[in-house]
Amino acid sequence: MIDYTAPAGQVRLLIADTDEQNLLLNEEQIAAFLRLEGGSVKLAAAQALDAIASSEALISKKLTTIDGASTDGPAVAAELRQRAQALRDQAAEGLGGNDDDGGGGLMIVDFDPAAAYRNRW
Repeated sequence: MIDYTAPAGQVRLLIADTDEQNLLLNEEQIAAFLRLEGGSVKLAAAQALDAIASSEALISKKLTTIDGASTDGPAVAAELRQRAQALRDQAAEGLGGNDDDGGGGLMIVDFDPAAAYRNRW
């Protein structure tokens, strides 16, 4: 069972690798992507999507059979790469995920406009 609270499960969720009977990537591959990306779930998912896209482009060429059925591996690869870039953009902007603090936040401080002038002399 995939643990979606764990980083590896979250990577799987982002890359839609959730069919437990037919996983695209094994646990070691997911762990390697997480290590390569310093534990960032979104960046690891982006790397995984790029790897899957490369595989898709190599294996599933654009084919059309005599009866009109077709596959378009390069188009699928392009879509996967677009998704990978979207995840990288989200990671750079600090949107969502538990792997970064987003670099933002709100701090409430006391405001004293005269503090800079007090005890100057």
